[in-house]
Amino acid sequence: MWNGIRWAALGDELAAFLLSGCCAGCDLPGTLLCKRCGEALSAVPVRRETPSGMTVVAALTYEGVPARCIRRLKEEGETMLARPLGAALGTAIGDFWTGEKQPLVVPVPTSRAAFRRRGYRVPDLLIGRAAFPVCRVLTMARTTADQRGLDIADRKSNVSRSMRARHAREGCEAVLVDDVITTGVTLDEAARALNDVGIQVLGAVTLAATPRHRPFSVNAS
Repeated sequence: MWNGIRWAALGDELAAFLLSGCCAGCDLPGTLLCKRCGEALSAVPVRRETPSGMTVVAALTYEGVPARCIRRLKEEGETMLARPLGAALGTAIGDFWTGEKQPLVVPVPTSRAAFRRRGYRVPDLLIGRAAFPVCRVLTMARTTADQRGLDIADRKSNVSRSMRARHAREGCEAVLVDDVITTGVTLDEAARALNDVGIQVLGAVTLAATPRHRPFSVNAS
């Protein structure tokens, strides 16, 4: 009898917890993501270029609902959002991944501090939810400063020689993946590290791209 009452109470608490949540996109109570905001996460790919001229396909623009959902995933631990966001990312990866060409899907490495804070690697999580194999070839070779507030020149200096490839795979092709592109210097550094071990980088994919007119204020992985 007591056990039944206790489990019923626990169930009531769990239901109350779930209903106390709100939509990540519009704060509608009682749901993690409402239908309208879910539709706003449908991929509308945009193309960017890094300073070195590498092609980047971004699934979404970092503003409105996508920006709010990405912040919830990155900074508030809402990992359930990785599924709809990963679906959008998968559409962009598909630009490089075909039946005839299946390059390595390589996430940009997450700093140790960010991994300790979150408990997961955002690019890796998104790739997995997009149903692509994660090839974790890159790792951080040294610590970098927070990129927020830095201009392009300072960002480039900050990340220079900060990554290395752990396993040489000469002759392989790869597509890089990160969550958000701002200036693109981090992607260029990742491509440099892969090229150094003979891996040809076909381009990069990101979940979102900051609007061109917006100052650089997004903290990349």
